[in-house]
Amino acid sequence: MNIQLGRTKVVRRAYGIDETALVPSGRTVDPEITNTYWKLAGIEREIPIIASAMDSVVDVNMAVELSRLGALGVLNLEGVQTRYEDPYPVLEQMSAVNKDSFIPLMQEIYSKPVQEELISQRIQEIKDQGGIAAVSGTPVAAMRFSKTIAEAGADLFFVQATVVSTEHLGPEGQKTLDIEALCQDMGVPVVIGNCVTYEVALKLMRAGAVGVMVGIGPGAACTSRGVLGVGIPQATAVADCAAAREDYEKESGRYVPIVADGGIVTGGDICKCIACGADAVMIGSPIARAEEAPGQGFHWGMATPSPVLPRGTRINVGCTGSLERILRGPALLDDGTHNLLGALKTSMGTLGAQTIKEMQQVEVIIAPSLLTEGKVYQKAQQLGMGK
Repeated sequence: MNIQLGRTKVVRRAYGIDETALVPSGRTVDPEITNTYWKLAGIEREIPIIASAMDSVVDVNMAVELSRLGALGVLNLEGVQTRYEDPYPVLEQMSAVNKDSFIPLMQEIYSKPVQEELISQRIQEIKDQGGIAAVSGTPVAAMRFSKTIAEAGADLFFVQATVVSTEHLGPEGQKTLDIEALCQDMGVPVVIGNCVTYEVALKLMRAGAVGVMVGIGPGAACTSRGVLGVGIPQATAVADCAAAREDYEKESGRYVPIVADGGIVTGGDICKCIACGADAVMIGSPIARAEEAPGQGFHWGMATPSPVLPRGTRINVGCTGSLERILRGPALLDDGTHNLLGALKTSMGTLGAQTIKEMQQVEVIIAPSLLTEGKVYQKAQQLGMGK
């Protein structure tokens, strides 16, 4: 729907996940026989959840444990894990500092150069313990370290930035990343993000991406939307990029999964992202709440350490249970942040969807009052959905 913003500007209405609801069909399915499996570059996972490449979320041990539980974790190759031989005293420092000193401390900590040998070491540590070695870097890291990443035997490489495009204009004489060449020549499947539009998603697929990350700025610890004013609410962004996936499959015969990245906190959020067209989701703060998470109850954005324009903050998410409880249950909390797989399977059953593909086809409506309707007592007493 187009809206006249002014005499010379027509705009489109976009919708966030919180503004949507899912509509039951004429059938239901027993949750026990729902199938939540999905594939990324031939790697099959039962849980369509990827833990974000953030220092507060994924270290070597978390990557291994996520793999064991049926999900996937991505290690940040430009974080403390590759800048420090022993990153844990640094993580302790980042958790203990007061909020006014946090950004300067981050800028200092992340000013230490990435040690290339630690990239190889961390990838090997994950693989030695039987984990899936999925790693992430910015376009700059992709240009600098792609050979090292490939030689170390990484299973997946995520190229991630606030916005990634196939057409980048840089200063004269400065080398820029050739995404198509990277996808063709690296020898490791490349997932690319982030984007929020049909056109860019289609270009990334045509460049050879095996998966596309969707979302700019909705993350719990991200401040990009406030700092830059950039982004599209997730329900619309995911639906648009999923349309690109469908058109690209018709064009090429190749299916490229869409991963909704950011703004996803509860099981209900995951269900709605998939219903909007996502194959999986990438989440940070829900995993940062695990007892095993390296952030020790804190979570911070990927662009927080920027030396010139920080676009993230540190939030206190607390520790609410083990990673297994958060992913597979049993839940001890009633707010949708435990047993995320169980929530997805129950929602699929309620909606009559037996597979992820069927879940992508369920009816979605615009429902701004979904989370507040009838919840007066919960809100007043800060219980359940009123927390």
